[in-house]
Amino acid sequence: MNDAAQELLRDWIARQAPAAGREWLDARLGQIGAMTLGDPAAERALAIAFGQVPRRLGRGPLALAADDIAAAEAVRPGWRPQSWSLEGAARILLLLRCPSATPDTFHARFQRLRRAADPAEQVALFQGLPLYPDAHALVDEVGEGLRTNIRPVFEAIAHHSPYPREHMDEHRWNHMVLKALFVDSTLAPIQGLDARVNPDLARKLRDYARERRAAGRRISVELWRCLGPFAAEIGAVDDLALAARSNDPEERAAAGAWMEREHF
Repeated sequence: MNDAAQELLRDWIARQAPAAGREWLDARLGQIGAMTLGDPAAERALAIAFGQVPRRLGRGPLALAADDIAAAEAVRPGWRPQSWSLEGAARILLLLRCPSATPDTFHARFQRLRRAADPAEQVALFQGLPLYPDAHALVDEVGEGLRTNIRPVFEAIAHHSPYPREHMDEHRWNHMVLKALFVDSTLAPIQGLDARVNPDLARKLRDYARERRAAGRRISVELWRCLGPFAAEIGAVDDLALAARSNDPEERAAAGAWMEREHF
């Protein structure tokens, strides 16, 4: 999968980057691919290249067609690169090209880059999660990333990625879903959301909704998607009924649909 993903990334970048940028990237890929494991100079070369990418290749969204999205899915089920940037794709390609003898080698390299990264670099690092070798070893690094209040960094983990569904335990999953609401993000792009709803998450969302309502603040209509299946179990039928009478037509429709579905 790693080689196929690299090939796709290289082709996508080559279509869009200027000729001088392509030459620079190819040279850096060759240099990094020939790295000697444990060589501090080689690791510094990676960090320098990581920072130089936007100046060398330019900035902007990664231009992908429907065939490209299908190719990504064929290489890695759940890989959704349509929200990636050109510079982010190049950074991920550079990291994938590095030789790693063990999962610990890759983990240490990822950790060094993340700790020194600016927000745009963090976005790239986390968007690449579905493609990394032995990605489960990065779960604590991902947990650190979820602490951010920078929405693009948070969404690089949570949105359009199979990583959370595949690697997060229930506690971290629930934290991610609740944090999405706290940072005014959305739940729909979270892969596996409906399959991983659970009573503990529903309780947390019930309490969150009650706090928001008591403060006179808007409640995301997406919340009921995770709370509705457990409304009776967690004592939230009255909350659902109240939402179904909301002045907000979207909240009223979302909660009302669950009332009807569950025959409350």
